Formats: sequence, C-alpha cells, structure tokens
Amino acid sequence: MAIAALTDRLNAMYLDWLFEPRVVADALLQLQANWMADYRNTSGIVIDEVGGVDAVSIEDSSRVDPWIVRQAERAAAACREALLDFSRRDRAARE
Repeated sequence: MAIAALTDRLNAMYLDWLFEPRVVADALLQLQANWMADYRNTSGIVIDEVGGVDAVSIEDSSRVDPWIVRQAERAAAACREALLDFSRRDRAARE
C-alpha cells in the first residue's frame, strides 16, 4: 500500500487526528526496525519504492497480529508514562 494512501486512510478514520506522510513513514520505519530485531529478517514489514511511490507491505501471517498488538501496547505504555511524567512536572510544587 502506498504510504500516502495509508496516511489518507488514517486521516479519514481518525478525524480528531492529523497524520502527515513523513510521520506515518517514521512510524513504519520504527516498526520495521522492531520487526528485524524480534524476528531477525526483513520480510515482515517491507518499505520500498513502487512505481515512484513510497509503499509498505506487511506480511500476511499468523505471527503479525499478536506482534502488532504488542507493539501498540508498548507504545501506549510509553505514552502513558510520558503523560504521567508531564503531569508530575506541571504541579505547583514542581516535584
């Protein structure tokens, strides 16, 4: 799928967010790096130029779904921790 098309789809699905192609591409590159670290191959998430357009393809196998869920849970936990840290620094006592 073209990264621009994926970005358009995300923007259509999540109207309260604004996705930019470079941010989507950065997230895909991070997922690709995580895949390579976990599975020691590059077949799971492939980012390439197809017909002059940046595109991504994701392996269609039973190992992808649970892996993607773990990636999302890890990212959500990191976001929660960042928000908690921010809320601690924003207090009047500046603890």
